[in-house]
Amino acid sequence: MTPAPDHRSPDSPGAPGTDAPGVARRRLLTGSLAATAALALPAAGVAPAFARSGRPAARWGVQAGDVGADGGLVWVRSDRPARMVVEASATESFRGPRRFRGPLLGPGTDFTGTTRLHGLPSGQQIHYRVLLADPDDPRRGGEPVTGTFRTTSPRRRDVRFTWSGDIAGQGWGINPDRGGYRVFDEMGALDPDFFLCSGDTIYADSPVEPEVTLPDGRIWRNTTTEEKAKVAETLAEFRGNFRYNLLDAPMRRFNARVPWIVQWDDHEVHNNWYPGQLLDDDRYTEKRADVLAARALRAFGEYFPVSTLPARAADRAGRVYRVLRHGPLLDVFVLDMRSHRRPNSPGRETDDTVGILGAEQLAWLKRELSRSRAVWKVIASDMPLGLVVLDADQHVEAVAQGDPGAPLGRELQIAELLRHIKHRRITGTLWLTADVHHTSAQHYRPERAAFQDFAPFWEFVTGPLAAGGFPATALDATFGPDQVFVQAPGRANVSPAESPQYFGAVDIDGASGELTVRLRAEGGRTLFRRTLQPGLVGQ
Repeated sequence: MTPAPDHRSPDSPGAPGTDAPGVARRRLLTGSLAATAALALPAAGVAPAFARSGRPAARWGVQAGDVGADGGLVWVRSDRPARMVVEASATESFRGPRRFRGPLLGPGTDFTGTTRLHGLPSGQQIHYRVLLADPDDPRRGGEPVTGTFRTTSPRRRDVRFTWSGDIAGQGWGINPDRGGYRVFDEMGALDPDFFLCSGDTIYADSPVEPEVTLPDGRIWRNTTTEEKAKVAETLAEFRGNFRYNLLDAPMRRFNARVPWIVQWDDHEVHNNWYPGQLLDDDRYTEKRADVLAARALRAFGEYFPVSTLPARAADRAGRVYRVLRHGPLLDVFVLDMRSHRRPNSPGRETDDTVGILGAEQLAWLKRELSRSRAVWKVIASDMPLGLVVLDADQHVEAVAQGDPGAPLGRELQIAELLRHIKHRRITGTLWLTADVHHTSAQHYRPERAAFQDFAPFWEFVTGPLAAGGFPATALDATFGPDQVFVQAPGRANVSPAESPQYFGAVDIDGASGELTVRLRAEGGRTLFRRTLQPGLVGQ
């Protein structure tokens, strides 16, 4: 068994199928791409009608998620009732594969299913193939669909991952003239160990029209579906929003070769929603955000391989926040800043135990950060800390409320967390986020802050992947941020044809432990780079 290569070039934009470290990996996926060729986007910009054969077919590709040392989760959707079976091997030839019997896929989960693979070798490239069998006649199986992922290693080795968020927002959907969500091919060419999706995985509140006229007179064309023609209210409509993104060929290629760590934010339900909210939106018949959120969370769990939110948990609440351990160098703390928050307000409260995380999640995060022995502790935040984000009522939507003084409102909870990190001498924390549809880097220092009982840290922002670009937002001085880099369009909702889409790439050197963050733009450019040293503060 050959360990995964660690000699990937971090700055080369590359092109799918050309960079040497990923050649074998991409060669494996040829069969997978052929098997999903029926989903190629048509020239007319309309979602294809799938011809039904006599055997189950995985027309939406495969996806892995929440990978650990001995396996991970594998996801698939069938076009009809089927038994899911997964075979996994550490060789491309599938010599001596392990076989995992998965669930029956049926209408109760929209024909989706997830199977946990376990007992696999650590630190290895794992090749898997998903087989779908007729539940009444196991001999009648569809064409296998293949994918791959790397298990984490107990030893120090190079780690690379990408992150971003915001997919199919503000009316900008899958444009066949541009090759769809082509930024996924760029991320895939970097051969990351995983992709961290920082929320807004769909825009359930953002229908797409067949055509949109751009300011310069050009026509943007969208692939359309019935479910994307209106805001999502029913479970079927939420499911259709997740299914819409899987019409995109670059995303399916990416899913087959890069596992996801996924979190959610507001647009999986409705812009700026919070628990208990009644929507003031004439497009909706169902106004209760809690009802919509329950349906959205069920569909989210059906369409992503998420370890704490099993696809069959339709009858109970799921939990999105969790920690994923990636060997001795990295732990990823995935937050949920949406489900447990207090209602949006002007943010002037002097006592707020609910905040943006909720008391239970904050206690969990403090406890898990204290337990972590990883060199780097990435806090995956679905909203930024120091950028002022307001809702339509000019209430605080994120954390910062624009007052540069002592912490108030949701800032109180973040101050408590930052104080805990300092007093417990927890090193190697950095915050990664998306949400604001531009890219920036902020360094926080107590010497510049109104609240000073914390250790310096970095926050890096990126996105969108396939949505409108928006201008930079103001900084709140409470935690002393210095914005050392920002790139943003000058007006709101700039289309992906006019403004580049953004993602970030993180490399951790296995020998030195150095962590390098790169903020990248669609097209292969590295806009900003910062290397951090392990165990140090104030850098």
